[in-house]
Amino acid sequence: MTHHRRPLVAGNWKMNGLRKSLVEIEAIARGYDRELHAKIDLAVCPPATLFAAAHDVAAPYGLALGGQDCAVLASGAHTGDISSEMLADGGASYIIVGHSERRADHGESDELVRDKARAVLRAGVTPIICVGETRAEREAGQAEAVVARQIAGSLPTEAAPTRLVVAYEPVWAIGTGLTPTPADVAQMHGFARGRIEALLGDGKGAAVRILYGGSVKPSNAKELMSVADVDGALVGGASLLAADFLAIAAAYR
Repeated sequence: MTHHRRPLVAGNWKMNGLRKSLVEIEAIARGYDRELHAKIDLAVCPPATLFAAAHDVAAPYGLALGGQDCAVLASGAHTGDISSEMLADGGASYIIVGHSERRADHGESDELVRDKARAVLRAGVTPIICVGETRAEREAGQAEAVVARQIAGSLPTEAAPTRLVVAYEPVWAIGTGLTPTPADVAQMHGFARGRIEALLGDGKGAAVRILYGGSVKPSNAKELMSVADVDGALVGGASLLAADFLAIAAAYR
């Protein structure tokens, strides 16, 4: 665990959650007690349909909310799109951009991800910029090359480093139950840190938080969160249940 960068544990609900799921968000909010407040930032990224109701539940407890994606433009004739300004207006503190599922399912390029990150910053919100390799890329020995390319292409270098969050997500570990070893995570996070530092220059990269995302569970959270250059977690399925998500956050107690 790092001490000079405040850890962030964020839950990505993906395309899950109905109104009845608000009880889980309320339970997470209630569990974000004074001790956790003192140590970490905690956030949930619900589907857009629940955003307003989730904000009403979360805000009184200081639980932050995040969007799962945003459009590049602020407004206009773009049916179905949601802008970063709209999410900010709804109470978003974070917006995820470039998640592997967006890159794969919607063909999002590094350039588009960078434009979205800039849109998030434009709205006064913090982008969580996702990078990571597939299983085929890792087995071909291309993991570092892929992550280096994504970092170089996806990060808005003009932004203040404290306004940037990067999430390293080994795509092959998302939802598969497969988890890299702590040594694997340390190696990739150290590599990502080096690439970010080289990209931003002037020692700025040390201020960027790097989250780990890839089958984070209560059973492995403490070990993974203790790895060097891991500044928190981007949690998928385990964030849907308050008990599991709070157990992951409890790694920082």
